[in-house]
Amino acid sequence: MVFLTPSWILSAAILFFTTLVLAYFYMTRNFNHWKNKGVTEVTPIPFVGNFGQCLLFRLSVFEYLAEIYKWGQGLPYVGFYIFDKPALVLRDPEVIKSVLLKDFQNLPNRYGTASSKDFVGNNNLFLIKNPDWKNLRYKLTSVFSSGKMKAMFPLVNAVGDDLATYFEHLNLEGEGQVLELKEICAKYTTDVIGTCVYGLQVNSLANPNAEFRKYGRRMFDFTWKRGAEMMAIFFIPGITNFFGSTLFEGESSNFMKKVFWETLTTRMRTGLKRNDLIDLLIELRNNQTDDDLFQFTDENMVAQAAVFFAAGFETSSTLVSFTLHELSLQPELQTKLREEILTALEESDGKLSYDLVHNLPYLAKVAWETLRKYPSVPFLDREAICDYTIPKTGLLIKKGTPVYTPLLGLHYDPEYYPDPVKYDPERFSEENKKKRPAFTYLPFGEGPRNCIGLRFGLMQAKIGLVKILSKFEVSPCNKTLNPMRVDPKALTYSSDGGLFHRVRRITTTAG
Repeated sequence: MVFLTPSWILSAAILFFTTLVLAYFYMTRNFNHWKNKGVTEVTPIPFVGNFGQCLLFRLSVFEYLAEIYKWGQGLPYVGFYIFDKPALVLRDPEVIKSVLLKDFQNLPNRYGTASSKDFVGNNNLFLIKNPDWKNLRYKLTSVFSSGKMKAMFPLVNAVGDDLATYFEHLNLEGEGQVLELKEICAKYTTDVIGTCVYGLQVNSLANPNAEFRKYGRRMFDFTWKRGAEMMAIFFIPGITNFFGSTLFEGESSNFMKKVFWETLTTRMRTGLKRNDLIDLLIELRNNQTDDDLFQFTDENMVAQAAVFFAAGFETSSTLVSFTLHELSLQPELQTKLREEILTALEESDGKLSYDLVHNLPYLAKVAWETLRKYPSVPFLDREAICDYTIPKTGLLIKKGTPVYTPLLGLHYDPEYYPDPVKYDPERFSEENKKKRPAFTYLPFGEGPRNCIGLRFGLMQAKIGLVKILSKFEVSPCNKTLNPMRVDPKALTYSSDGGLFHRVRRITTTAG
């Protein structure tokens, strides 16, 4: 072996420092990207850019994006770096509108990408790229029409009855019991999605060991490994192939595939129809022609069923549990909502209907305010598929640049929401909504790529809240966290430490 000098130690040191210097120059080569364009940027650190706190899980990525938003007060956007990759945080509502709506054709894709081996992860409606996204979205839009929601209402309402029964069996008379609401609400929405997507009675509420809940919990169990995988998918997709990063945890993905195939085989053999998502997917596949730009293969159907299960139970369960958390802390708001619910039920002889649920104005305000404070997916990501110039400012964004809209930044901006930490449903009175600019409230996204299932998500959340609050009262206990802690490893808005509250039965004259 030949060394550069007689001393192998010195040779090794020279090689090490040479490599370090070369790596330094390589990893900092883009660090003037935004400054050269006249864009205010957060000063990056060599090798990690501005992502150090997130890599160590000291701060969730969505909280960090909100910090950048707050730091750039008065600016239309702020530049930052993910390692050496230039990225942009949007602040100005008009710029956000251009990116999400007006110029959608230039930024139609999410930046997030799973490993190329993850077919289910990359080919569902959430992550699939254009033009496949456009064709798939067009086909699936009919699945979530108001007519389809009305048809699914009885399925959801039946699970809502199971939720009420679950509480009734807990002996909540008198002072009641301290319960962890996050898990209970997740069981409820798991059962809803199980019946509405897969057509199965999964019984998470009745059976603590139900497989659907077990694997659903694993999907959003943000361990260090899963946290790193999800961070890679949405912020560093260039490494997902190397590390094999998948959108859904491996065993959970396999379980969803197995259940889908079993259900699909049964439906095809028996001709059974339940007016659920699998029926609608079968109908779309049977009615497609060879000329259709997007073909529903068996694998594509699995991908849609998997993402609807994951998104459907997690987003709505957080909406229900965080609403109960806030109403527990402000009992006067809880009383006001309960009175609205009980009055409506009394007028309908205790019968809950689709129209009744959607004609409770204060319940709607409460749901919107919860989604302001706790948006389930707290950031929107887009990628420029071509060089794109922002109309309002003239800034040229290069092809491949990731662009992020931090929902916590917008939703907690005192310019739009005075005293933003306060939970105040009256922010969503018709009068107050008119005072705010468009594109400052984005819990379901906006533009062509907004959440396709928002009607369904709101429906199941509202039914759950009606079933609980019409018969039970929630109040703080010594285990209630206020303020609540956010899980720094999570990419969805998730409480760290649970949501513990006291629940007791109340005496009512309705339902």
